[in-house]
Amino acid sequence: MRAESLRDRISSIVICAIAMTSLAILSGCRVSRSGSDHQKSQILYQAVGGDPRTFNPILVTDGTSGALTGDLFESLIRVNPITTLPEPGLAEKWDIATDYKTITFHLRRDVKWFDGQPFTARDVLFTFDVIYDPKVANSLRPILTIDHKRITAEAPDDYTVVMHLPKPFAPLLYSVGVQVIPAHILEPVWKAGNFNHTWGIDTPPAQLVGDGVYKMVRYAQSQVVNYERNDHYWMKDEHGGQLPRLHGQNVTIVQDQNAEYLRYLSGQIDVYNPRPEEVFPLENKRDNKELDISVQKIGIDTGSLFFSFNRSPRHFVKDGVTNPKLAWFSDLKFLQAMAHMIDKKSMIDLVYHGLAEAAVADISPEDKIFANPNLKDYDYDPKLAADMLEAAGYHLVKPGMRTDPKGNRLEFDLTTNSGNPERNQMCTIFKQDIESLGIKVNYRPLEFTTLIDKLDSSFDWDCILMGFGGVIEPNDGANFYRSSGNLHIWYPNQPKPATPWEAEIDALLDQGASEMDISKRPQYYWRIQQILHDQLPILETVRQQRYASWKNSLLGYQPTVWGPTPASSYKSEWIEFKAD
Repeated sequence: MRAESLRDRISSIVICAIAMTSLAILSGCRVSRSGSDHQKSQILYQAVGGDPRTFNPILVTDGTSGALTGDLFESLIRVNPITTLPEPGLAEKWDIATDYKTITFHLRRDVKWFDGQPFTARDVLFTFDVIYDPKVANSLRPILTIDHKRITAEAPDDYTVVMHLPKPFAPLLYSVGVQVIPAHILEPVWKAGNFNHTWGIDTPPAQLVGDGVYKMVRYAQSQVVNYERNDHYWMKDEHGGQLPRLHGQNVTIVQDQNAEYLRYLSGQIDVYNPRPEEVFPLENKRDNKELDISVQKIGIDTGSLFFSFNRSPRHFVKDGVTNPKLAWFSDLKFLQAMAHMIDKKSMIDLVYHGLAEAAVADISPEDKIFANPNLKDYDYDPKLAADMLEAAGYHLVKPGMRTDPKGNRLEFDLTTNSGNPERNQMCTIFKQDIESLGIKVNYRPLEFTTLIDKLDSSFDWDCILMGFGGVIEPNDGANFYRSSGNLHIWYPNQPKPATPWEAEIDALLDQGASEMDISKRPQYYWRIQQILHDQLPILETVRQQRYASWKNSLLGYQPTVWGPTPASSYKSEWIEFKAD
């Protein structure tokens, strides 16, 4: 099939899907709850696209687990998603020494864990001990490692924590914003060597002892997560009133995005992050008074959506025999050819209905300081890609079949998470374009938790379309950038850098984190982006324009592009429902 005929086919499929969805909506019945019920119950109804993998905040490596545990635990410092500046959390204030190597946190005295025990400095010290434990695999340790050393901490009293740094560390106030866990519950478990198996998704919610805004009261796999308000939460409003104002949350697990959209249209969920093809229909329903909702553009996606080829010897080297795929996926000429086969314009037009832009670097242009504006994109050019493969010894031996220099047929598996129509369409476009070069592509999407297990456990994958969330402070992505990081997706947890350019990135991370002059820090991260752009461990695709939609009965809802989820609200503790 020619690439252009595929585009036509995808466009037809999308149009048909929208038509079928509209028909289902028109023929269905509305089950929205009345505004008065909302005002009385003050329960926020939302949806999430899959099940969590853990309820242990230290062990989280996926967005769903992070989203579902985010309201259970507090951190020393919060980041304001509007100003992108650090603000007090469990620490009500802090003092930084003139040499930038000592910082003293003064903790709140009115914070209690769900079981009534007080939050103290012991909990902070314990949390950091767990993070730095090499037996506890986590994504936080690379972020909190300074010049290959840990941050040491002491507690002069129950409400003071003094941290000592090996050298000045510019990202500190962002990096220490990790969720703190209760020492009185988990320290005995950790000392017994069982921390990695604690607070899995089979844990009864009542055993999850946090100090956050909400308590989890029910989790039914692939169905729902229920939360109720923490009535002893430390934060108060401007009049001294109890926060949060909502009494609870109901989060339905909906793995199909079409089904989630239908739920929003029928009133079963209150806030929604619309896909591009849903934006204009929602705006029309708003303007025609069919739905009492708001629809608002909030910015360009802060994350990164990319293809990546597996370079891990753990998967490709078995019993002394190396799979030839490892050589292909490590060959820069092969990767450059693949980069020239990503048809970003078709992805923007057909998949995102024009509401996206080509991505060139892993740091989003929403980050006005650290995004590198000087990178030149890889143009979509199938002829150039074919010529590059031929010149590198990957010959088209007959129509539909290309081999490597040793005569092995070029063939690889492609995957992404199931239930995501946009990613499915992008993979379909990429597969058809790659196959036009004579390379066989076996495409099969996988359920999200299965996919994550392949990425961080079995390493059994070839090529993946994957998305990572964005961070304001680039050092908070050290678990992705650093060669030893567990999210260094193409070859994680390296004992030492596998390539000179990965060693350079490691050094640049250290240098950028040590530079205390904000005007000088971007040069290090611009260089990192340049290296990733040149070496192609990830092949950038596009960035979606993000929109948020919500019921107008929800007061104080302020979605921001820098929240933990694309439509997270600023000052979520203040939101509440009014009567219609």
